[in-house]
Amino acid sequence: MTGFEITGASAADMELIRTWADEEGWNPGDSDRFAFAVADPAGFLVGRIDGEPVACISAVRYGAAFGFIGFYITRPAVRGRGYGMQLWHAGMERLDGRLVGLDGVVDQQDNYRKSGFRSAWNNVRHEGVPQAGGAGAGAGADADGAGVEVVGAGSLPFGQLAAYDRRFFPASRDAFLSAWTGLPGRTALAAVRDGRIEGLGVIRPCSGASRIGPLYASTPGIAAALLHRLAEHTPDGAVAVDVPDANPAATALLAGLGLVPSFEAARMYTGPAPKVELAGMYGVTSLELG
Repeated sequence: MTGFEITGASAADMELIRTWADEEGWNPGDSDRFAFAVADPAGFLVGRIDGEPVACISAVRYGAAFGFIGFYITRPAVRGRGYGMQLWHAGMERLDGRLVGLDGVVDQQDNYRKSGFRSAWNNVRHEGVPQAGGAGAGAGADADGAGVEVVGAGSLPFGQLAAYDRRFFPASRDAFLSAWTGLPGRTALAAVRDGRIEGLGVIRPCSGASRIGPLYASTPGIAAALLHRLAEHTPDGAVAVDVPDANPAATALLAGLGLVPSFEAARMYTGPAPKVELAGMYGVTSLELG
């Protein structure tokens, strides 16, 4: 390990981490790093050999009791030498004493189990251009006509938006949510009925299909309405949504709209899965930060 050191990530490192994730085929958002940085500025670690970045991990703290691991990457040229494991231990040490979650790619899930993680559900990425027909399209139209209005999320009181997000995530994440919904180049829409939020969706540009996440809704019809509106803000209409298979209605909706599975990761925790409203979760926010 001579010459190997672990440091906090710089702004330049955050861009490099995004590039590495893209090379792994994860299709990160073009501007995700700006929201990630405010979630926990010290939560991104880089392993260096003689000053050269060769590995990374994020170990982000939420509140006092929850944490999330992501961006666990070792560059192919130096894999198998123990650098990644050293970085892993540094990340987990940073989250010591907390319930920790991650989204594990298929070929790493056994290794995560050895570290005490257990699968809660699978997040299956569905990609494609949402079709006008199919399951959910008519329901989406009915939802709009039944007193549900789709508005810009930024027009709502932020406290209301944060309280709604908290129903689907184990901890408060106000700084992250503010950046995630408000960064230039992305669109955040909310479905509102009688002053209540009944759905939220955010779309952001990526090197591949534009990613939608989160996608929350009280009904499949509202989810479909939001998804179609968000897809209008892409160059070619192609979107990607990471759908929790623990919500069968979400899987059925995306399949009915013509989107097809392209990638899978297991949501795993070091303890009992936190209680969130899975029935209203049609797409998770991020595989990197939860």
